[in-house]
Amino acid sequence: MSNNAVVLLPYQKDGAALRSAHARLEEAVALAKAINLTISYAEAFSVREIKAGTYLGKGTIDRLTPIVAASDATVVILACALSPLQQRNLEKAWHIKVIDKTALILEIFGQRARTREGVLQVELAHLTYARSRLVRSWTHLERQRGGSGFLGGPGETQIELDRRLLDDDIVKIKKELADVQKTRALHRRARERVPYPIVALVGYTNAGKSTLFNYLTQSGVFAKDMLFATLDPTMRHIRLPRGTNVILSDTVGFISELPHELVMAFRATLEEVLAADVVVHVRDFSHPDTQAQKVDVERVLSDLGLKEAVDSGLIEALNKIDLLPEDERQMIERQKQRRENEWPISAKTGAGIPELLQRIEAAVNRRNQTMTVSLPIEEGALLALAYRKAQVLTRKDHRKTIQLTLSIKPENAFLFQPYVVKERCRAKTV
Repeated sequence: MSNNAVVLLPYQKDGAALRSAHARLEEAVALAKAINLTISYAEAFSVREIKAGTYLGKGTIDRLTPIVAASDATVVILACALSPLQQRNLEKAWHIKVIDKTALILEIFGQRARTREGVLQVELAHLTYARSRLVRSWTHLERQRGGSGFLGGPGETQIELDRRLLDDDIVKIKKELADVQKTRALHRRARERVPYPIVALVGYTNAGKSTLFNYLTQSGVFAKDMLFATLDPTMRHIRLPRGTNVILSDTVGFISELPHELVMAFRATLEEVLAADVVVHVRDFSHPDTQAQKVDVERVLSDLGLKEAVDSGLIEALNKIDLLPEDERQMIERQKQRRENEWPISAKTGAGIPELLQRIEAAVNRRNQTMTVSLPIEEGALLALAYRKAQVLTRKDHRKTIQLTLSIKPENAFLFQPYVVKERCRAKTV
């Protein structure tokens, strides 16, 4: 069976658009390749208006008909959002399966999800999308069928039965998701007992988040030059240059025009971002649309409730500088002192990462205060509390006391106030 696909990008001309039609088509092609489709034909073309019944005008449909027929494709992908009616009418016109961008992304998600939560999130998004596709125009949905038992009653239409079955599945999956999220909440509370701040990596899909995550943690998280290589959240403990312990979180990549139902369906997957003490925006700085991708990521973060963090300025890791021409790399190096929150790096070669880690550590500890305390040696519980509630920067063991230098959140400082070492005042000589 052919694994070929035709990818079409209909767009309306907009002088304010940040991303070129060519770049958007390339992204749609990359999405299709991410599920191992072979692209037999791809085209971006402008449309003056969107037709309610077919999305495309009759002339465009007629022009594309022989191209689709000659492509030996099994599916046509339109890189836009189609209504059920538009999808069905295009399938009738071209005699081939037609899917839109939402369906394509769902297909990728379905292949990538590994954890229980990820699988459930995909199922929920699939069912929500499928429910929106239930329209009366399908012939089998026009049939009447009698009900059985207490469900449906006589005369229930097939579409009503299908919708009710989908609703039942959606309710069931939401319940399972709630249970999974409770477990994640318990894990989060357990982490809070060990006072490790969370540093979340976010960014456009394929920006290099997982490659950076692997470099920093020496772990084997799946990382590939592929859209949506990571779907399930992954967390590891790392120690920053001055000794600060943090939990590093890798997250699902964002994408332009991500359908609302997908953002909501994967909100739980992004909960670690909402709970993060520091958010690092990993950008593919070698990409021609890096600025447009930045806008897309910040828009989704704002939609998730992180507008304040976006407005105050995220730490930006300008990744993949190893792919830039030498003169551009040198210019970025010269300018980096003027970029307060932007740090050029290469997650592949390690260039710039030490400086990035120092910036992250400064951000993690920006609210902390430093205090030196002297704890009685017999107060083992107090010593344990210091390790739980603070970062221990130095430790000196004496015969009767243990002296610690702590970096601690202001709200926890009162716990050790009685044990603060006061500086001795030297008498001035006149």
